[in-house]
Amino acid sequence: MNESMLCTKTHEYVLEQQAGKYEIGITDYAIEQLGDIVFVELPEVGAEFAKNEAFATIESVKAASEIYMPISGKITEINEAIVNSPELLNDDSFEDKWFVKIESAADQVEFADLLDYSDYKEEIE
Repeated sequence: MNESMLCTKTHEYVLEQQAGKYEIGITDYAIEQLGDIVFVELPEVGAEFAKNEAFATIESVKAASEIYMPISGKITEINEAIVNSPELLNDDSFEDKWFVKIESAADQVEFADLLDYSDYKEEIE
């Protein structure tokens, strides 16, 4: 995981790619907790979501979980690889574990409750 990512207490992350463009996914901890991932459902490109709104569904052999948007934004890209082969999320060597890329004009208020990755790691230990 990248040290510059920001995480939610519900195990999503947001990583700024360039000004106003972000990558959204779930943390390595969330993937470990879910176990073998068998299904990922992602929204359409162009869909808009508010902060804390469910935008994706992930299913493992243990449970189904909703994934929540850490900041508001509009979907610009989805990770087709994990939709077509959700088991890739279980592969430690697979790099591209992001779910969606978004454009966002989120202000500091939306980022206020997000944790630095190091603080997130302390929180889950």
